[in-house]
Amino acid sequence: MYKFSMKSVFVASVFLLGASSSFAQDILVNSLKVNASDKSKESFKFTEQINLGTTSVKSQGSSGTCWSYATNSFLESEMIRMGKQPVELSQIFSARNVYVEKGKNYVRMHGAVTLGDGGSLHDVINMYRKYGSVPREVYTGLNYGTDKNKLAEMAAINEGVLAAVVKNPNGQLTPSWEKAYTAVIDSYLGKVPENFTYKGKNYTPQSFAKEIVGINPDDYVEMSSFTTAPYYQKTLLAVPDNWSFDQVYNVKVNDMTDVIDNALKKGYTVAWATDVSEKSFSWKNGVAYVPNKKFDDMTADEKADMFNGPKPEPEITAEMRQEAFDNYQTTDDHGMHIIGLAKDQTGKEYYIVKNSWGETNDYKGFLFVTKNFVKYKTTALMVNKGGIPAEIAKKLGV
Repeated sequence: MYKFSMKSVFVASVFLLGASSSFAQDILVNSLKVNASDKSKESFKFTEQINLGTTSVKSQGSSGTCWSYATNSFLESEMIRMGKQPVELSQIFSARNVYVEKGKNYVRMHGAVTLGDGGSLHDVINMYRKYGSVPREVYTGLNYGTDKNKLAEMAAINEGVLAAVVKNPNGQLTPSWEKAYTAVIDSYLGKVPENFTYKGKNYTPQSFAKEIVGINPDDYVEMSSFTTAPYYQKTLLAVPDNWSFDQVYNVKVNDMTDVIDNALKKGYTVAWATDVSEKSFSWKNGVAYVPNKKFDDMTADEKADMFNGPKPEPEITAEMRQEAFDNYQTTDDHGMHIIGLAKDQTGKEYYIVKNSWGETNDYKGFLFVTKNFVKYKTTALMVNKGGIPAEIAKKLGV
């Protein structure tokens, strides 16, 4: 139930992190359908090397909450790794608390910070530390008759409320605005229970996090790779949805995949934030790689053949990666969950990635991403510090 079986799938996922609208996922998924081939699945022969425990694939619906789905899935896998019975955690509980904290920060910053559904991997850990956690069955966020997330209306009202507060029409802010803002969120998502029963025992969100989930927020390390800051020190994660201005460890390009490889070999999965706007990312076919030639320079036949079997890739350099980030070719689009490693028929390695767009692609909600794509397009990754190679951990001081 909790493990993705490669054998059953092979017989021969801001959502948008930076989404300003809840409709953005639907638009993105529809646009990615053009990056596909009907012959792709028969053209790739994947053999799993590592496949770690995970809970079932979910759909975030029309919401910009991929970061919460990815990181809560990551925490569920941490429970499996620790020998616990995994609990499917409430992604919307984490998101709801982020919306509250983000609203406070938005007013504090006079409106000069990003709103919307978007968030970062560290948001889930930060909210876990402050608010705890609840099971998905206790808090679904489906409070007005829908069977999936549909948050655009709430987001629009939230923006209107906060815009009015920032205008400060009374000349001095009252404490009532926070109550009004939170009331809007709770009217759409539901009021968070102060106490709830799970398997016959009463919990608060804090006691449930401590007694059932059992993770230590201090055990989790977030990192990225930039040439604009010293390596092996913390630097600001300079993406719009880092509304809390958290810092991440800055590592070298190859360190990112070294960390992921080491973590997987030691039984740790990895939460992953990345750019999925590339033409070489096909959700339908469940494959992502870095082509040798720019899409606009390809012939019609080359474009049609993009996902029909393995393709050569260029070497990824720190300069190439930074240039793509600086000119907005790499954007903070989406959060997913790396759960394993596979090889294609040529011996090239791919990470097995769990997505939150439902079971709507060739591999029932999973995809295969080359290491070069991860090196080129990662905006951040999060891992338990126990999964970091000793030499890198020493440099980071963790």
